[in-house]
Amino acid sequence: MRMKAFLVGLMITGLALGLGFGTADAQEMKFFRIGTGGTGGTYYPIGGLISHCISNPPGSRPCDQGGSCGVPGLVAIAQSANGSVANINAIKSGVLESGFSQSDVAYWAYTGTGIYEGKGRVEDLRALANLYPETIHLVARKGAGIKSVKDLKGKRVSLDEPGSGTLVDARIILEAYGLSEKDIKADYLKPSPAIDKIKDNQLDAFFIVAGFPTGSVVELASSVGAELVPITGPEAEAVIDKYGFFAKDLIPAGTYEGIGETKSISVGAQWVVSAKVDAELVYQITKAIWNEKSRALMDKGHAKGKMITAETALDGIGIPLHPGAERYYKEAGLLK
Repeated sequence: MRMKAFLVGLMITGLALGLGFGTADAQEMKFFRIGTGGTGGTYYPIGGLISHCISNPPGSRPCDQGGSCGVPGLVAIAQSANGSVANINAIKSGVLESGFSQSDVAYWAYTGTGIYEGKGRVEDLRALANLYPETIHLVARKGAGIKSVKDLKGKRVSLDEPGSGTLVDARIILEAYGLSEKDIKADYLKPSPAIDKIKDNQLDAFFIVAGFPTGSVVELASSVGAELVPITGPEAEAVIDKYGFFAKDLIPAGTYEGIGETKSISVGAQWVVSAKVDAELVYQITKAIWNEKSRALMDKGHAKGKMITAETALDGIGIPLHPGAERYYKEAGLLK
């Protein structure tokens, strides 16, 4: 990942020089990486959208001349990654400046509890913003006979890759319904290869935690068809009661072709950042993401974009805000 980021930065810097921005401008360029998720989920396109909103490379037209309203000199890069756990670990090690994470994973990492029990706290983890709710999708092959979570017993099920928040939540769901990985034929794939296996009748179901509509499920439902398995009942209620990060959710009918209304549960998708990132830079990034031009871009850029608002930016934040973000929210009157 370090080499990938280096090469991307090298290419962008070379492009800047080639376009005549000059050595001085190129040297002023600041790179800011955002760890996302797999290309078939929601993190990746949202990361690209946010990167576009906050970037304003040297040589770009200023905001008042119709150009970017992002941070002057900033080039933000959305990087495909394994998801919440991997992003937080990369922030901890300094490989990433920021990344997206489920609210539960961020809390466990900062407090050293849950899946981080005995692994040590990620003390430098800070919040920049809450983004949107992420729904737990349990996607089944059409005709696989899976109508409830309990029907997964003995089935071939992908729980997502190690390092993903989806794997964490899939294990929680299985446990709530009296199952474990030993009760299923577990696989650990990202959604895109999971879909390929479903099409080849080598897999019966997969989990993905993402804002709806998510591209991988759209593709599967519109090609060979799919079913969404409800996550509801006393078992789901128990998960909500036990963990403070889950909430009831509903995937409306028609969100995916041929699939009716489906009850499930969700967690918050949050943008987290290293405490070591300069406070002034984070302040400028936070300010840029909530300006009017960014608002217009997010409304048009993705179905979940409309749900990313300054008014909900502090919802469900279970870890400290970065001082730069905190400064902006206080100035905006969103935080006392």
